[in-house]
Amino acid sequence: MYRKYFGMKRSPFSIAPDPRFLYVSEQHREAMAHLLYGIRSDGGFVLLTGEVGTGKTTIVRRVLQAPHKNIVVAFIIHPALSVAELLAAICDEFGISYPKKTSIKDLVDRINAFLLDLNAKRKKAILIIDEAQNLSHDVLEQIRLLTNLETNERKLLQIILVGQPELRDKLARPELRQLAQRIVARCHLEALSKADLFLYVNHRLGVARGKSELFSQDALNSLYVYSGGIPRLINIFCDRALLGAFVLQKETVDRATLAKAAGEVLGPQLSGTSRRCKAVLTAAILICAGLGLFYYFFK
Repeated sequence: MYRKYFGMKRSPFSIAPDPRFLYVSEQHREAMAHLLYGIRSDGGFVLLTGEVGTGKTTIVRRVLQAPHKNIVVAFIIHPALSVAELLAAICDEFGISYPKKTSIKDLVDRINAFLLDLNAKRKKAILIIDEAQNLSHDVLEQIRLLTNLETNERKLLQIILVGQPELRDKLARPELRQLAQRIVARCHLEALSKADLFLYVNHRLGVARGKSELFSQDALNSLYVYSGGIPRLINIFCDRALLGAFVLQKETVDRATLAKAAGEVLGPQLSGTSRRCKAVLTAAILICAGLGLFYYFFK
């Protein structure tokens, strides 16, 4: 709605993981390097973790967007599956045919035959599993067993696990130590710093071909408080703030417009608090309403 008003070619703050809008901070550059290492190396797991909305999936899509010679990729997005369902999903992604009624052994055998054929053609298979914190113990164990598929020279399947911080905790359990010992590279994405947040917002505005400085400095400072530096939350607040500026026919987003947008997104808990004590967000957008009472009684 506001795109034409601000002269934009596309929406700058969509929450879809569009690789074109990826802002590459130092930590994102490191994460991409780990993924590229996983793609180019032989054997072992690569682990990419981060809080909800920190850009993990966008980074994966950006890496996959680049041409990779002799590499075949399977990308599993919703892994809350049983062992048989996951193996079937892997077959689907790799284009491996299988009968409707089949067994786990048959699926593994078909995957193994496919990987051996790729190896004979000097090609490599990469399996990327997003939201991997949802994998059960049994499924993780089966995934580990898939890395046993090998020739005398190298492993036939490289696996990249992407997930929330709970994935690190899960892999630290004693019963999964065999899998954990096969992780050859680890990277964890944190929230953006305040400086990176400023660059992130202007980068996305630039990609959308809009004005690069539509947000005042005060608005950006408030945005950092509201979002905690989480890219997905930044996008939601900025999108609503630009809509508010359009409705009010403002040329830029000021602090008041951003505060109003944050209140609309977060509900009455935020809009009802003191202007000086806006609620602090966590990654799950939890609002500590009790802070207002604490401030009132113990000031």
